[in-house]
Amino acid sequence: MRKPWRLTAIFLFAAAILTGAFYGTRIQALNEETRESMKLYTELLGVARQNYGAEINYRDLVYASIQGMTRTLDPHTSFLAPQAYDGMRQRQQASFFGLGILVGQRNGRVTVITPIDGGPASRLGIRAGDIIDTIDGEDTEPMSIDDAVGLLKGPKGTPVTITVLRRGLDKPLEMTVIRAEIPQTTVRYSYMMTPDTGYMRITDFNRSTGQEVTEKLAELRSQGMKRLLIDLRNNGGGLLDQAIEVGELFVPKGTRIVETRGRTRSSHQTFYADERRSDMEAPIVVLVNSGTASAAEILAGAIQDHDIGIIAGSPTWGKGLVQTVYSLSYGAGLALTTAKYYTPSGRLIQRDYSSYYDYYAYNPQTAEANLLEGEDGSESEAPTAHTAEDTYETDLGRKVYGGGGITPDIALEPRAVSPFLQRLFTHNAFFDFAVDYHNRKPIKSEAWKPPAQLVTEFRNWLEEEEIGTKEELKEDLDNPETREFVSRQIHAEIFNASFGQEAWHRVLSKGDDQIQAALELFGDASELLASRQRLQLETERRASLSKSDLEAGVGEIETAEPKTN
Repeated sequence: MRKPWRLTAIFLFAAAILTGAFYGTRIQALNEETRESMKLYTELLGVARQNYGAEINYRDLVYASIQGMTRTLDPHTSFLAPQAYDGMRQRQQASFFGLGILVGQRNGRVTVITPIDGGPASRLGIRAGDIIDTIDGEDTEPMSIDDAVGLLKGPKGTPVTITVLRRGLDKPLEMTVIRAEIPQTTVRYSYMMTPDTGYMRITDFNRSTGQEVTEKLAELRSQGMKRLLIDLRNNGGGLLDQAIEVGELFVPKGTRIVETRGRTRSSHQTFYADERRSDMEAPIVVLVNSGTASAAEILAGAIQDHDIGIIAGSPTWGKGLVQTVYSLSYGAGLALTTAKYYTPSGRLIQRDYSSYYDYYAYNPQTAEANLLEGEDGSESEAPTAHTAEDTYETDLGRKVYGGGGITPDIALEPRAVSPFLQRLFTHNAFFDFAVDYHNRKPIKSEAWKPPAQLVTEFRNWLEEEEIGTKEELKEDLDNPETREFVSRQIHAEIFNASFGQEAWHRVLSKGDDQIQAALELFGDASELLASRQRLQLETERRASLSKSDLEAGVGEIETAEPKTN
């Protein structure tokens, strides 16, 4: 095995060092300096492999050194080992083959959060709260979620046998599920929040996002939507082309969505909204937070720069780098930063990454909060976090900023969760109690409301589960605000078990302070849209006048031909 891996090591290191030279199957010739470096590196591999005090292999050394090398470039250039590269490609696909369940880690076990309606698992009666104990005979207790999901996925039409532990049953349930195609939806929730307000939650941008948003907008319009709340919180981004496709649905026809600029000529591109697309022409509010990044920031930036909608929430992550993914040999890949992107106003929102640790430890929400406090902790006039060079203007002349993510037009902070409620979440208390309640008292209609005694039942259950003493539970749950929060959380989890994730979200949205505050911003959004439309009409009028003047001038020239005598 030593010789093949030595050759592999040499090849992979060469691939990593020369990624800029890759294009198809062509590799630029090594210069003298690079050949000397390669010789030194292979000598290092040989010495380490032969003389290190513990057993090592070339692959581990090579992969670690490549990761170290990419880290010196920027935080988003990364080497993808075969398993990671395959996982990335699967996440970007519009669908996969599996059981059709949303799973999570609950109390250290792989647990079904909800089955997807119409999927193989749903048809077999798998429920929210079921613990997947084994997969094809392999115990899941030591597994990570990624490892378990990897086993549950597989080729279409193939069987997978699982055993399920269900609360209230003494024996495990064994069932064989035939894998089927499961769509990877990125528009996680889309529904009418009020009779005229549509809500759309976009979780990331994969190959189907543009089509999903198009279809969901049509559905919302058919249900009477007159205004739209787009939720991009914790959307980490994804594919650039999908951000552009979604942007085309909202920004004015023919206007810029994003521009990319890099070292090579091919990396300089400007993307405009298709003239054939129809404008949204409805008030829009977009919710963002520190988890909003990359492609999601492209969409938010285009909406803000063109004055299409109000951006609300907390400052976004600040990722303005574009990665191109290259396939390497042996199933590996490389996500290489090849350009920076600029919003329509010309701003680069990439945060400083001279310190790798500070870049990932940075919390935009905390930073913004610090700016709003004086040195003694008292409130003071907010100083600007940007320099004059970072200031840009929207189409209507509003000031926007670069260099640190998308700064919202309206700051909306989420509600802090008390230590008591955090403890309940840590113990998975709401989910487990709701599953028990649903098993004992199945809910048949979404018109169901939590009974007055629900929180009391929950308190007794917490005591039985030894999650808290009688005295401390009484003290915390006697607080009216806490009781309201607990009742809503249980209500949502019961609806998740009974009707699925969208029903769960509908309930929780009523207690989401940021969503509720965003609903109050549509007056501002309507005024902004009206100003935008007046600007557009004026621009079109001036263009029409200029064209008429030009045509009139041409006519005069044509009729002023010299005459012969």
